[in-house]
Amino acid sequence: MAFEDIDAIFVANIEPEANGERQKHTGPMLSSMFQRKLPILTVLAGCGGGGAALWNAINFQKTSNSKNVLVVGFEKLVTNTSEKVTDEMSRVGERIYEQAEGVIFPAQNALVAQQYMMKYGATSEDLALISLKNHENAYLNPKARFYGKKVTLDMIQNSPVVASPLRLFDCSISVDGAAAAIVSKEKSDVEIIGSALYADRLPAFEASDMTSWESTKLAAAAAYSQAGITSQDVDFAELHDAFTSVELMSYEDLGFAEKGEGKNLIKKGVTKINGKLPVNTSGGLKAKGHPVSATGISQIYEIVKQMRKQAGKRQIDKTRIGLAHNVGGVGSTATVHILKHIGG
Repeated sequence: MAFEDIDAIFVANIEPEANGERQKHTGPMLSSMFQRKLPILTVLAGCGGGGAALWNAINFQKTSNSKNVLVVGFEKLVTNTSEKVTDEMSRVGERIYEQAEGVIFPAQNALVAQQYMMKYGATSEDLALISLKNHENAYLNPKARFYGKKVTLDMIQNSPVVASPLRLFDCSISVDGAAAAIVSKEKSDVEIIGSALYADRLPAFEASDMTSWESTKLAAAAAYSQAGITSQDVDFAELHDAFTSVELMSYEDLGFAEKGEGKNLIKKGVTKINGKLPVNTSGGLKAKGHPVSATGISQIYEIVKQMRKQAGKRQIDKTRIGLAHNVGGVGSTATVHILKHIGG
């Protein structure tokens, strides 16, 4: 396939101006770069922009004559100061009232984690095991920020507290990054059989139950229905572990465990790379890195690599059905994509 075969482009990027491009009109910017006159649309959904762009591309293709739709996510964060990144990121998870009071992403997720621990008895040790698992996977991933870097349980448990109970190693890391995928009508060995997006309240504390994210549950239910499967048919998954507590809660919201029982999956090794349901073989946002708008598409990249047996040292055996879960805000927008390997 050549670039001339692309019929439309959906691009995810939180704030090109803040990323150094100084350009809020991304579509024509890409048209100039690619020297193509195409339908090009920028999709904004915070950290869930990549998944949202993919969802839009899939639905656009269904209702148009487009054969090949390119989906791109990119972010440039590392060259900015921590203060600048924090300020920009706060605008996708909190209203101006919460921003002024410092209820930024780590603080909101800490509130959620506190509620979850009080209600279901999870511990900081459970979260540390999730972090350790993802770092073990990233150790094997050449595209991960923590590739080849050994992280121990002791390092995780003794890292500085960011917002109790979340420690430094419970939080994902900001990285520069880009990812792309082509949604095509041409025959392929990998097919997207389920795609759903749901949006909910902005701040987490507006939810009737902070320990469960309705956006994830609704998107999962819709995607499973489209795919004609249940959660038990999923062989492996890339989950939005912006914080280790989010991965823990997502085990349950996606139907992999009953409510309050997600901690048993990590304790029993179910979600490890050699477990029954490997989660975040890439290393996840935690250890691969979180390039924000590129994250949701990078999850698709990892799933396809696994399905095509191209994942190298982190390759798993059973890869027929894969699930990608991408979140914007603190459960504010969620996408779930289900992929099926139909090749030999």
